[in-house]
Amino acid sequence: MSTLVFCLEEPSARAMLQGLLPRLLPTEVQVQYIVFEGKQDMHRQLVRRLKHWLAPDSCFVVLRDQDSSDCRLLKQELRALCEAAGRPQALVRIACHELETFYLGDLAAVEQGLGLGGLARQQHASKFRTPDRLANPAEELVKLTQSRYQKLAGSRAIGPHLRLDGSNTSASFCALVDGLKRLPV
Repeated sequence: MSTLVFCLEEPSARAMLQGLLPRLLPTEVQVQYIVFEGKQDMHRQLVRRLKHWLAPDSCFVVLRDQDSSDCRLLKQELRALCEAAGRPQALVRIACHELETFYLGDLAAVEQGLGLGGLARQQHASKFRTPDRLANPAEELVKLTQSRYQKLAGSRAIGPHLRLDGSNTSASFCALVDGLKRLPV
């Protein structure tokens, strides 16, 4: 049995993954979460947490929001931290710009998870065809759902409905799913 360890910036990412992963991973894979208190805490503690992880049969996934950072530089920085911890094989993924981009890429999942009607029809609007380009996806999602979306509860509700077939229009979500499918777990 192998263990997949997610290093996350915030609890809402864990809530989303808890709904998503049972449909993606083999049942024998154990999943554990290291949830940091924001991106600064992640950068401060990541090396120590990875270096001192004791379970020998573990794969690591680091997931962080891009926010206003340069995506490529941020990914290089996180990879360097993983290498410094002796975990160069860790999968590093960036949510461009925020986790909510994943949800805006699959408005049918938002509609279903939050019990709203008519959202899926808006998927073909230009901003939802490429949601990774939106500067503030969380704000956009709150507006779109008329404030029904709340970060933690919304992530928990939407996660189980996110499609895994490549139809999500968020390229960063598809990169996460593709990377998880290729892990040796």
